Amino acid sequence: MSANTKTRTETKIDAGYEASRFALNIGMGMAALIGLWGLACMIGGLVTSGAGGMLRGYVTAVTGI
Repeated sequence: MSANTKTRTETKIDAGYEASRFALNIGMGMAALIGLWGLACMIGGLVTSGAGGMLRGYVTAVTGI
């Protein structure tokens, strides 16, 4: 007869490390989405008004003139 044996393994998990890693991944994902949205807005502005219009709008926004 063969004896049934059970083995038990324990894994130690650092909850603080896992939580911070999760938060970091969420933050990096949000930063990537914001960067892509900004790039899409820049491309849209260039298509609509061209490079000169974008530069003129930027100078107007900064100086208020």
